[in-house]
Parts: sequence; C-alpha cells; structure tokens
Amino acid sequence: MSKNKYDKYFVNEPLGKEGFFPRIIANGARDFDGAEFSLRVHYITEPGVLVKEPHAHDFEQFYFFCNGDFGKYTEFDAEVEFSLGEECEMHLINRPTAVHVPIGMIHGPMNFKRIDKPIIFIDTLLSAQYATR
Repeated sequence: MSKNKYDKYFVNEPLGKEGFFPRIIANGARDFDGAEFSLRVHYITEPGVLVKEPHAHDFEQFYFFCNGDFGKYTEFDAEVEFSLGEECEMHLINRPTAVHVPIGMIHGPMNFKRIDKPIIFIDTLLSAQYATR
C-alpha cells in the first residue's frame, strides 16, 4: 500500500539490460495505468545489432540517436545502419538524428555498426505495450 496519495505516479529505478547495453524503460501498460506511451533509452558503447529482422507495429514509433554526452550534443562519433520500408531502404545515421516510423511501416534491421564514443538511442512508442506483427 502506498503511503502518499500520488505514489502510484512514480516508477522507481526503471532500469534493465537488453543484450549488449543498459537501458531505462517505461512501459505504459505496466507502469502507467495503460497509458498509450512507452519509452526505452539505451546507452550504446559498442557495436551490435539491436533489431535483427524487418517488422512493423500497430503504433507510431519515434527514434532518437544522440551523443552519449549531452554537453557535446552536436557530436556523433558512430554509425548506425537502419532500414525502412518493404524494400528495406538502408539509411546510414552518422549524426544526431530523429526518425518517425509511422503505423504499419516495415523497419529494421538496425545495426550499431561503429561506436567510437558512446551514444544514446531513445525508442519512443505511442502504445502501452511493445509488440511486433
């Protein structure tokens, strides 16, 4: 039982690890009474493949690729390969970038190909739960 009236609105230590990197995660279904919003913030320090196969979702997604040191936000010493569309059109991300993935758009794979200095990858989805189709 909560000791304060609004304790339910706070998620303590929303931390975890997925594959090769630590992350902060907030899930609308689990953490926020079913809110149509989820967020994953990944701290990437080494190369690796995050998304292996092309897939789509029934919700919008917004990706942000940033320098791991916000004090140097214009720098980006990494390369990420990311594919969009049924034809898997490849895009090379080599500077701070935001990407909108509309509902139903096929996307992936996502390969953090070169990481010379840590980057932050933010995955924001307008859904209470992450699910692929």
